Amino acid sequence: MRLRILPAAAASVALVLVQPGFADAAADPSTTVTFTVTSGALSMSVPASAALGSGAPGTQISSPIGPVTVTDNRALLSASWTVTVSETDFTNGSSTVAATNAAYTVGAVTTTGTITATPTNVTLSNSSQVVVTGSAGVGDNTASWDPTVSVALPAAAISGAYTGTLTHSVA
Repeated sequence: MRLRILPAAAASVALVLVQPGFADAAADPSTTVTFTVTSGALSMSVPASAALGSGAPGTQISSPIGPVTVTDNRALLSASWTVTVSETDFTNGSSTVAATNAAYTVGAVTTTGTITATPTNVTLSNSSQVVVTGSAGVGDNTASWDPTVSVALPAAAISGAYTGTLTHSVA
């Protein structure tokens, strides 16, 4: 029986030595794979115009003005941004309703990606005021809300159509 085991063992060793594809692992070729993540800008979209309706002197008018959206495509590891608003006085010829008679209520903020959006309701003025702060952002993200602007019409307001400019900024 010993004669049978030796030839079988010798044949197995010979097969291992001549089998193609069993090369030493150190000789395996490798490929270095690279890519680049691109970054974009921090931007915002707002409605072009909004009509709050009408009301009598001494009353308050209000309406949602339409969606405001911040888009942060900077692809940052630690992203943050701040949205501010300012309002000019509302004018009708020589008649004026002060910007401070108006309020900006942010409402619900919806987000995509990773960002914490914190709203702050403000009484509007000619100076910029923070209304939404984005913090703890990672990568690209967005935040959207549909703010309501309300105006307390003075008891001495003169009839007519009033116009003011609400300016949003993001940085």
